[in-house]
Amino acid sequence: MSRSAGVLLSITSLPSKYGIGCFDKAAYDFVDYLRDAGQTFWQILPLCPTSYGDSPYQSFSTFAGNPYFISLDKLIEEGVLTREECDSCDFGSDEQDIDYEKLYSVRYPLLRRAYERADISRDGEYQRFVSENSWWLADYALFMALKNFFGGKCWYEWPEDIRLRWGYALDYYRRELYFDIEFQQYLQFKFSQQYRALKAYANTNGVKIIGDIPIYVAMDSADTWAHPELFQLDENNMPTAVAGCPPDGFSADGQLWGNPLYRWDYHKQTGYSWWMSRLWYCYQLYDVTRIDHFRGFDEYFSIPAGSENAKTGHWEKGPGIDLFRCAQWNLGWHEVIAEDLGYVTDTVRQLVRESGFPGMKVLEFAFDSRDSGSANDYLPHNYVENCVAYTGTHDNETVAGWMDSITEEELEMARRYLYDMHTPKEELYKPFIAAAMRSNAKYCIVPMQDWLGLDNSCRMNKPSTIGANWRWRVTKQQLTKELDMLDMTKCYGRMNWEAYHLLKKQEENKNEAV
Repeated sequence: MSRSAGVLLSITSLPSKYGIGCFDKAAYDFVDYLRDAGQTFWQILPLCPTSYGDSPYQSFSTFAGNPYFISLDKLIEEGVLTREECDSCDFGSDEQDIDYEKLYSVRYPLLRRAYERADISRDGEYQRFVSENSWWLADYALFMALKNFFGGKCWYEWPEDIRLRWGYALDYYRRELYFDIEFQQYLQFKFSQQYRALKAYANTNGVKIIGDIPIYVAMDSADTWAHPELFQLDENNMPTAVAGCPPDGFSADGQLWGNPLYRWDYHKQTGYSWWMSRLWYCYQLYDVTRIDHFRGFDEYFSIPAGSENAKTGHWEKGPGIDLFRCAQWNLGWHEVIAEDLGYVTDTVRQLVRESGFPGMKVLEFAFDSRDSGSANDYLPHNYVENCVAYTGTHDNETVAGWMDSITEEELEMARRYLYDMHTPKEELYKPFIAAAMRSNAKYCIVPMQDWLGLDNSCRMNKPSTIGANWRWRVTKQQLTKELDMLDMTKCYGRMNWEAYHLLKKQEENKNEAV
């Protein structure tokens, strides 16, 4: 594909009167917005259901979809909910913030009501969905029904018989929780139905979806409970070591993620069958798949279970190129972005080169002494064509906020590089975006917050913290503002001409009809 551009915006960040972004009209309007601005890509965050901390990188399942994304408006159109029922709920009063506590208390009762009215077991399309996805859906639906039955407890706190999946216990709970299991299957059916309709609309309008696959799964997940053999667990299915990142300029203690680590020797013996299923599933969902923490396939950071921070960790060898050769052999070629950020070694660089996947370049890192990599790697004039340029990611400060946090010397260095000593600081995000856009990278992705020049109050995530993350939402008014997106995309040769000509044709058809 030729030089292209896109926008990073989580589904959760879309405007909605029901507390969180979802697959409603606002999502379709955003596709139109991207098309009209000449963008080729909409990059989203993982679609999976979130657990404690609301992070899409800590999910109850790597295969399931987040029920919060189900459009209540569409359920109203189906007649399984009423407008009055939805409007009477308190989803929170701040249109730029997600109140997850309120969301949890009102969304699920509404969705349960919709399920009870749907008479879903008679729906042939639903039955096909359950049958075709039984290889992951059966375990996930039972897992979620059990979590609710046991008051939200983590699976490793359940009674031993079901915690260790003894056969008679599985049979017993499948009978006892039949309707709770069916409810969970209904949620996944509606999620899939609505997401695929949105993706089809985006593709029809020339917009491609970049999805995101976290390298790890959560300890408290259907994946770990149902397949303990895949992970570094002891005889009681408790982790012996967990994932994270070593200390760096951004975190003196490192990052303790707590995810179970893979038994890569076992995966290799099975021909990486679980990973083949996982990648295949993502390739069905997305046009392009971003693989998070790609360096973990070369070497992964192993922290002894029970550690208070990541200082006690050490590096272990991962599967390397073997996994991706296996994937290409079994699944064919697919567009993938390798998130190769963080502590990058020569062997990581070699893995990215061998895979053929474009890596990521974050412009903020070029001028920030806190980053552990080489600043020269992130200066736009050094970008190779086979990479994706970003101003920042969901884990970084917004560009405007970042400019307030770096030193005066670093800001001056950035100005000198931009050859711009006079633009007011509050407007400097524009030439900063322009530097990424005119780079040699074949793709350039800019977070929506950066296009809007927003400060760190609108930051998506601050790693190693809990409480204020994943909450920001864009407003309808902000999405109608005149930005420089179209002009800059044209100027630097990243225009989505397919979408542009499609729009012109639609306008001509409308005029002829009039």
